[in-house]
Amino acid sequence: MTKKTDWTGKAAMAGAAIGSAALAAALLYASRRKERAEKTEPKAPPVDAPETD
Repeated sequence: MTKKTDWTGKAAMAGAAIGSAALAAALLYASRRKERAEKTEPKAPPVDAPETD
């Protein structure tokens, strides 16, 4: 019976590690996607564009 608890404890630790890695990856993906979306927004020209020669 001791072997069963050792196995379940290791499985729980592995599951927690995989879950944490997946969560971190999802957060990184979302933040990068948001940054790219903000970069590609077209910049509106100023209303009073100064004339240059």
